[in-house]
Amino acid sequence: MLNIVESVKPKCMPVASITIRNVDERLKRRLRIRAAEHGRSMEEEAREILRTSLNREAVPAKNLARAIRARFAPLGGIDLEIPPREAIREPPRLD
Repeated sequence: MLNIVESVKPKCMPVASITIRNVDERLKRRLRIRAAEHGRSMEEEAREILRTSLNREAVPAKNLARAIRARFAPLGGIDLEIPPREAIREPPRLD
């Protein structure tokens, strides 16, 4: 289990705490190593990871139709023959 707890700092806004349970040991080990490489505690490293990842600009979702069109546009298009419309049929009688 990884606990991140921080108290209220003077002249600052209160800071929330978070507890993350069931952290894989390999992930915890990687966090510990990464923190040591950056000269930080595991807590501070976890905060920095969260801060960095959540402060990134959200990438807008791509429009699937535009992505497909952009992929195949260099190959050229084709003209499909559109069949003529037929008259609307009468609905079946259900008597």
